[in-house]
Amino acid sequence: MNLRRSGIGMTSKRTQLRMVERLRAAGIRDEAVLSAMLEVPRHLFVDEALASRAYEDVSLPIGFGQTISHPYTVARLCEIVHAERTLGRVLEVGTGCGYQAAVLSRLAKEVYSIERIAPLLSRARVHLREIQFRNIRVKHADGQHGLEKAAPFDAIVMTAATPQIPVALTDQLATGGRLVLPHGTDAQRLLVVTQTGRGLEQETLDEVNFVPMLAGVST
Repeated sequence: MNLRRSGIGMTSKRTQLRMVERLRAAGIRDEAVLSAMLEVPRHLFVDEALASRAYEDVSLPIGFGQTISHPYTVARLCEIVHAERTLGRVLEVGTGCGYQAAVLSRLAKEVYSIERIAPLLSRARVHLREIQFRNIRVKHADGQHGLEKAAPFDAIVMTAATPQIPVALTDQLATGGRLVLPHGTDAQRLLVVTQTGRGLEQETLDEVNFVPMLAGVST
């Protein structure tokens, strides 16, 4: 038996279930999102030395100055774009360790994820192969340009903050599609941009704290 995969002690399914119950108590209401959070083993996406903390509501370092987001943040982003509807194709900007993409893959038919840091993307590929989710495609690219060849998207999730809404991303939304992003610099809030078919609508939500969006790619 692969103990790292199955989980023991602080990485067991029972510990994961307690995380999900905390998310429900914190206000996450979408049962599909809660089920996805239960299905994806978060401890597989962090260094083994940090696995015992995987189901705490904390961000954890994943190298290269990046972190895996708090479970609540992941669930909240997923809840916003899912909105209890059927998702076909979803784009994530900022793969990181691959955890958010894995959760999104339980809510959508196809997930595309872009990461600018090549070694980080290589690690994410290892994690995603380990959990054997087959509907995720990852790419080394500058995420602010999106992925035009796979557009349009029912949802786009950005995991880095920007003071401006990337036009390339809103152009790649399907009608009814939602882009959620951390908006701002020092003071950030989640911004939801919806393509209504008649134009874009914006809604400002929770205060957040994400790393800044950077242009270009890193090898």
